[in-house]
This record gives sequence, structure tokens and C-alpha cells, in this order.
Amino acid sequence: MAQEGGPPILLSLFMFLLMLSAQCGCHPHSAGSIRSLAAAGAVSNQTASKDIAAEVAGYTDVAKKIIDLAVFGAAQNRSHRRLADFTDTIGNRVSGSHNLELAIKYMYSAMSQDGLDVHLEPAKIPHWVRGKESAEMIAPRAKSLAILGLGSSVGTPAEGIEAEVLVVQSFEELKRRASEATGKIVVFNQPFVSYGETVAYRELGASEAAKVGAVASLIRSVTPFSINSPHTGWQDYQDGVKRIPTACITIEDAELMSRMAQRGQKVVVRLTMEAKTLPDADSFNTVAEITGWQHPEQVVLLSGHLDSWDVGQGAMDDGGGAMISWEALSLIKDLGLRPRRTLRAVLWTAEEQGGVGAQQYFDLHKVNMSNFDLVMESDMGTFNPVALQFTGSDAARKVMEEVVKLLAPINTTKLEVHGEGTDISPWLKAGVPGASLHVADSRYFWFHHSEGDTMTVQDPQEMNLCSALWAVVAYVVADLQDMLPR
Repeated sequence: MAQEGGPPILLSLFMFLLMLSAQCGCHPHSAGSIRSLAAAGAVSNQTASKDIAAEVAGYTDVAKKIIDLAVFGAAQNRSHRRLADFTDTIGNRVSGSHNLELAIKYMYSAMSQDGLDVHLEPAKIPHWVRGKESAEMIAPRAKSLAILGLGSSVGTPAEGIEAEVLVVQSFEELKRRASEATGKIVVFNQPFVSYGETVAYRELGASEAAKVGAVASLIRSVTPFSINSPHTGWQDYQDGVKRIPTACITIEDAELMSRMAQRGQKVVVRLTMEAKTLPDADSFNTVAEITGWQHPEQVVLLSGHLDSWDVGQGAMDDGGGAMISWEALSLIKDLGLRPRRTLRAVLWTAEEQGGVGAQQYFDLHKVNMSNFDLVMESDMGTFNPVALQFTGSDAARKVMEEVVKLLAPINTTKLEVHGEGTDISPWLKAGVPGASLHVADSRYFWFHHSEGDTMTVQDPQEMNLCSALWAVVAYVVADLQDMLPR
């Protein structure tokens, strides 16, 4: 009996194990099952990609309406007119100044009159005051030097500082010639490589000069182009290092003193600065919203900073970025659109001092970080738009690649890596998707932080295009069924 029943039992057991392995996929030789599951996953991903592509493509007509309104319709040139009225009325608006207070009140009123929900969120910000300042070359000949004190610099004694100059091309040269620096004014005549690299001299030059005994430092302006115009900016004193006065000078004067020094001539400069730092001032981030109809707690944030340096009009840096962020909401409101999520325009305070207002905003709102869908910042000018820059997961990038296709009518369908911005950087570091505006910015640093940053730099048609891009991206992302994948 046993001999007769053996084979059918073994066959049944074999079939049972085969079925079990097919179900669990855990048989050591079930490569076919694994391939099948992988194929199914690929099909699922392809389906998801097709679904999001189809969903975003459904916004083609809406995107065209936004673009037409901004570029050709009733809103044409509006952002430029708004910027001109704002900067002509207020002027420049450095952190802690009365002008910045006036700017915040102006924008609160203007955006409220535009029918947006507007509120102010308090922030404490630095209050540095330039005061009177001057510099003159005494030897080998008399010459007035155009200067702009750097933010947070201390002043000179009332009688000024008169000292021989040591001209160096780099931090490395300064270290090599450290024994020559004691009691002198160090002049940095560093060549412009890129803003990101060369700005280190503006930020750190004073402390590096002080370490080797210098009594003051003068920094060649961080710009590739100059018409005898100095460019200011924030600088950072290092802890434990003596604080010495520091200012920027023009490319022309830095190179002049360099040539004189190379000839063996003794160069002497008299520097006078009244600069001082007052107690932190009260200020506000200015916030305007269109509340989402389905997920009001979820937010797409678009932004620019309202403060500027105390020279020029702050039209380019960053009046334009602030205005297109307001304009984006205006365009959406004018078309009677209301996205699923809340659209929030934030005009930051004290960006130039290191994103001070934005950091306080982040600290206040990070508890709701999971509700921030996308953060956007425009702070590299509002010239002709080239692309959208994006930082986020691969899955989020696939969504954004579809979104920028909607910008075909204005020929800005390129999505680049590395969305950035001082004010949105805390969110990006925390993993929130971020986007920034890439424009044809070859002239940006010609005018940056100088008297040249005025309305004359701005072009109304270029601002129309920037506004259209900003509004389309913000609205579509805010209205999609799902938030961007983290």
C-alpha cells in the first residue's frame, strides 16, 4: 500500500510548495516571480507618470489665460508700474531704517486694497547706521576715493585713520606678507571670479586684516564691472578678533593703488567713518494670501525681500522679486481662480543682513512644516526669465518637469537643478521642495548693492514674463490633487 500511494503524495506536496512559493515570492529560485513584480512596479510608475502628466496638461488653458493676462492683457506692465511707484515713493530701505517701516506700511496698504488677505508677522532685525564717511588718498598724490562702508562695520575715531596702505590680491598673499601689515590699511584687490567665491573678501576681509595687525581694511567691490561705483554689502566680524573699520572701494581705485604699490610708491590713505550699530529694531514680514478652498492649511509660498541696501532704489535687489510675488496673486485673483491650497506671498524683512526675518518666520512656522508644499524665492533680478530652478525629490522633480511645460507660450520650459535663496534656505535644508527664478542675470552684479540699482535697470516686458512664470507655477502646484512628494 505504501509503495503504491507514495508517488501521488509526493506530487501533491510538490505542487503545494510550488503554489506557496509563487504566492510569497520567497522561493530561492523564484527569479521569474521577482522579475514579474519588478515589471509590475515599472508599469505602476509609468502609469503614475502618465497620470500626473495628464493632470498637469489639464491646466494648459488656465496657464495660457494667466500668461495672456500678464503679458498681453489688462495686467500688462502692472508689476513694473507698481515697482516704480513703490521705489520712487519710498526709496532705499535698509534694515532698521524709517524707510523700511514706511515700505512695510505701503505694501500692507497696497496689497489690502488689491483685495488680498494681508497681515504682518513681527521680527527683530539689525539696525546698522552708515553715518558720514569719506576716504582720501594722501600720497603719492591727493585723490578722493569713492567708498561705501560695509554693513556692521565699526566707525573710525572722530579724527579718522591715516595710514600707509598694504595692497594684496588674496588672503594667501596677506598671510605671506603678514609682517608688513601691522599698523596699515589693508587693501584687497582681489579679481572677480564669481559672486559666490569672491564675496568671501567682503564678508571676511576685515577680520583677516585685523588678525595681522591692520588698523582698517578696504575691499575692492564684488562686481565684474564698474564705472567708479562702489558696491556695499554685509560683512561678518569673527569672534575674538579685533573689530576694525571696513569699507568697499571701486575696482578703479583698487587697481590704481595696486599699480602704485607695484612701482614701489608709498600709498597713504585717510579714512573717516561714523558707522555704528544700534539696538535691534522692530520690523515685520509682510504676508498676503489667497486661501485655498479645499486644503487651506497647506501652503505654496512665493517670496522676495522688501528691504534693500541704503543706496540706489533697491529696485532690482529685490523690489522686482517682491513685486512679482504680489503680482502672481493679483493675476490669479483677477481671473477668479482659487486653488485647492493657500497661496501665500511673503515679503521678507532684513534679508540683506543674512535672512534675519525669514529665519524668524521659519522658527515660528516649522511646526507645520509638513503642510508647506513648495517654497519659492525670486532674488536674482527680474530680467528675461530663462528657467525655473528646483530642489526636491526625484518624484517631485518629475511633477515640476510637467508643470514647466505649461510655460511653452513664453519659452521657459526648462527645469534646472538647485533651487536657492537666502530666505527659503531653512526650508530647503529641512527637505521642503523649493524653487527659484533663473533670469538672464549677466548684468545683475553690475548694479548689485550700489547707487546703480534703480528703476532704470528694470524692463516692463521682462517683469511681465517673470510674473507670468511665477503665477503659473504657484497656481498649478497649489491646485494639484496631491502635494509634491518629499
